[in-house]
Amino acid sequence: MKFSMRRAEKEASPSGDSTAEYGHDAVPVDNPQKSRWDRSWPTIACGAGLFSDGYLNGVIGQVNTILKKLYGKAYTASPAQSNVTAITFAGTVVGQLFFGYVSDHYSRKWALMASTIILIIFAALSAGSYGAGGSLGGMLAALTAWRFLLGIGIGGEYPAGSVACAESTGELKSGHRNRWFIMFTNVQIDAGSILSTLVPMILVLICSEDHLRLVWRLSLGLGVIPPLSLLYLRLKLEEPEEFKRETMKNTKTPWLLVLKFYWLRLAVVSLIWFIYDFSAYSFSIYATQWINIILGSDTSLWKSFGWGTLVNAFYLPGAIAGAYISDWIGPRRALYTFVFLQGCVGFLMAGLYGILDKKANVGGFVVIYGIFLSLGEAGPGDNIGLVASKTSATAIRGQYYAIAAACGKIGAFVGTYLFPIIQDNAPGGADSTRGGQDPFFVSSSL
Repeated sequence: MKFSMRRAEKEASPSGDSTAEYGHDAVPVDNPQKSRWDRSWPTIACGAGLFSDGYLNGVIGQVNTILKKLYGKAYTASPAQSNVTAITFAGTVVGQLFFGYVSDHYSRKWALMASTIILIIFAALSAGSYGAGGSLGGMLAALTAWRFLLGIGIGGEYPAGSVACAESTGELKSGHRNRWFIMFTNVQIDAGSILSTLVPMILVLICSEDHLRLVWRLSLGLGVIPPLSLLYLRLKLEEPEEFKRETMKNTKTPWLLVLKFYWLRLAVVSLIWFIYDFSAYSFSIYATQWINIILGSDTSLWKSFGWGTLVNAFYLPGAIAGAYISDWIGPRRALYTFVFLQGCVGFLMAGLYGILDKKANVGGFVVIYGIFLSLGEAGPGDNIGLVASKTSATAIRGQYYAIAAACGKIGAFVGTYLFPIIQDNAPGGADSTRGGQDPFFVSSSL
């Protein structure tokens, strides 16, 4: 056992910046009898489910804007506004920890299947939320409950899907593995985020602002399609070769040895993930709200969603470029280089906010804000999950990854609650220049 853990420690050593640093080159599992497609499609099937995370977490920002427009103070003055947007993160933490254990001790494949089915069921139920007698309070309580349970399914995608995706890349060509992992994890989240604003925009144009109840329900209901489209591929999956070879599911995990080798790197990875998600998810959810403030209350809803789509579109260039850069210079260098640059742009954004928060300058706001987001994706967005998935032994990778990812979602949960408080307590209130500046000061400092 000690030999096994020491070998894993050597494989996962953070001393360099090459792909081998993260364990997959040290113990290759390439099978020359498999075709390129046979080696590639498990990576796609395992990782692409995170599209649902991007869409279902992002779309609630647009749903929140619509609910405010429909129900006014009855919604904004109730705890439901914070609960509806943030409760999914609480469910995600529960799902990450539960499925992290299941994926290590039972099966990567069936943990993934269970999370996929949960996503399908509760995405549909969220769209059909209804209160007894048609009451608003009951409907919002139902939506909150379904969103929490939906979060459990999203949480399962991290330790089961992302970890299985990382292990499946071990069968791919050396020097290309990081980009494959990123393309079917973080890039999928970003693609989902773009559609989470584009879909409501199109639905508002189709249905008009006279039928916003239909718009928000359809926006949530269409979240069923991504996990449903992956169901067949995931049913065909086999356990990753690396997991089948190195699993300890039939033995007792030596937790003291695990803590001895991994406690420090887990703490560092978890802290980085907490800080990044604190700002990344909060900015994503409240982007449309900020744009609405800049454009003014007389601007049509589809236009504000359209600007939000443009903002989210900046995620993709950073994420895709970062996928290649991660292979070229290594995940750690890519992470700290781009997060430093993002902090600099954030301070620039805060300093210029008094100029940018004018309707005539909304284009400038979107471009600088988009660069801020893009740099974040090229750095921690792409690489923190990659580092988390490849800095531990295979036998405990699901739980290791789950704890780190759960810390990230706790950061997102805290951020979505704190951002409105930061804005409301700024001199002049949430709609003032300081109300827009202060979140950028806080996130850039972190």
